[in-house]
Amino acid sequence: MKRTALMILAAQSLLPLARLQAADAATAPKPNVVIMLIDDMGYGDIGPYGATKQKTPNLDRMAREGMKLTNFYAAPVCSVSRAQLLTGCYGARISVPAVYGPGGKQGLNPAEFTIAERLKEHGYATMCIGKWHVGDQPEFLPLRQGFDHYFGFPYSNDMQMKAAATGEKVVPLVRDDKVEELCTDDAQNFIVEKYTNEAVAFIRKSKDKPFLLYLAHTAVHVPIHPGAAFVGKSSNGRFGDWVEELDWSAGRVLDTLRELKLDDHTLVIFTSDNGPWLVKGADAGSAGPLRGGKGSTWEGGMREPTIAWWPGKIAPGSVCSAVAGTIDLLPTAVALAGGTVPATPVIDGRDISPLLLGKSTQSPREAHYYFRSYSLEAVRQGPWKLAVIPQHETMGKGVLPDASGTKPRLYNLDEDIGERTNVADKHPEIVTKLKTLADRMNHEIGGDHPAARRPAGVVDKPTTLFPVARDTAEKKKEKKAQDNKPKDKTPGN
Repeated sequence: MKRTALMILAAQSLLPLARLQAADAATAPKPNVVIMLIDDMGYGDIGPYGATKQKTPNLDRMAREGMKLTNFYAAPVCSVSRAQLLTGCYGARISVPAVYGPGGKQGLNPAEFTIAERLKEHGYATMCIGKWHVGDQPEFLPLRQGFDHYFGFPYSNDMQMKAAATGEKVVPLVRDDKVEELCTDDAQNFIVEKYTNEAVAFIRKSKDKPFLLYLAHTAVHVPIHPGAAFVGKSSNGRFGDWVEELDWSAGRVLDTLRELKLDDHTLVIFTSDNGPWLVKGADAGSAGPLRGGKGSTWEGGMREPTIAWWPGKIAPGSVCSAVAGTIDLLPTAVALAGGTVPATPVIDGRDISPLLLGKSTQSPREAHYYFRSYSLEAVRQGPWKLAVIPQHETMGKGVLPDASGTKPRLYNLDEDIGERTNVADKHPEIVTKLKTLADRMNHEIGGDHPAARRPAGVVDKPTTLFPVARDTAEKKKEKKAQDNKPKDKTPGN
């Protein structure tokens, strides 16, 4: 009885301390979150991952001061990848299967919750700068998806259309929800500098409250347009020059955080949306030791060069080999802000802050799934990756010769990062285990009859963001339709 009484007394004495600790946690400053997403950058395109033809001193320093994530995944193509980062869901779950073009009727459903919306619930200022590419209709643009401000191209820089006013091929540069400028090829030479200036201005303006900066660069997607100050700087042509300009941009952002003394409470993530577009030759990047490229579910198409930086929180020079990805950024940011993601609607990502902060070395997800559109092509658990159907090498090319069979192929990625040796026959139990996981996920959100896929956003009458010149084929089609229209035979007409 005495022991019980003492335990109750001890517990009561600890209550004020517990309340104080809870209060401290509630009043602790919420960390800023900066996500730098590069377009079409390969696993081997920056110094920390082995690049030598282009120099990346700022990213080298970022890796020395932070953490290199060596098994970090996105999606095979840009629209899907951006939707995954924004929502924490595989593209298949939210019906974003492929790349959106200008003036399309579909986009990321406004009913989905984005990382910006979740952080705004915790008092964050939010801004998206750069390539959006999850729908260009007003209903789908960043201001309808949780961002206070937007500045950038609403889709890829190669999706140029002829402006009705000038006949020039242009891409619209949008500020908030209005077109500010129609950018010709020459104007794209300034796009990294413009994005960077906007990012620095937003950080300075928002320094007294928590903020989310989503800096989604247009570079290094073709057409390649390094700024004048970087032309000829690298030993890798204009592609390498543009990588060096991106390194400069990252350096300016990090230097601004240091200058404003925000570095010790800002998490910065540098990553890419998919692998290199290999068919572009000298204008394409490198997947390094990985196989395949953009548009494929080989490692080279989806595993990204990724650095996490947060001085005082993330151990300098650390390396994380646990499986993680862009789908994990939303729940991670919410957790660091002191919140939790509701159980519904379901998301696929998990909080990876224990990995970043050195409190765990294990992935919080049971497995990672490799979707190409709605087709589930592979699954990974630990070092094991099982490819369940043939895989394309990259966008613009067919399947590789040894990937055209119908039998599943198993790779140990710890021992065979280049996916060259199929060891399925040696490990039938692992094949069975991973095939079961793939079948379950395929039933849930893949294939033609998913049980839990949510709808895309759709508008009835899509328009372009600026008046577009009709080409000769369109005019001929309209004239033919007019000529074939039934004539009114009313007397006197």
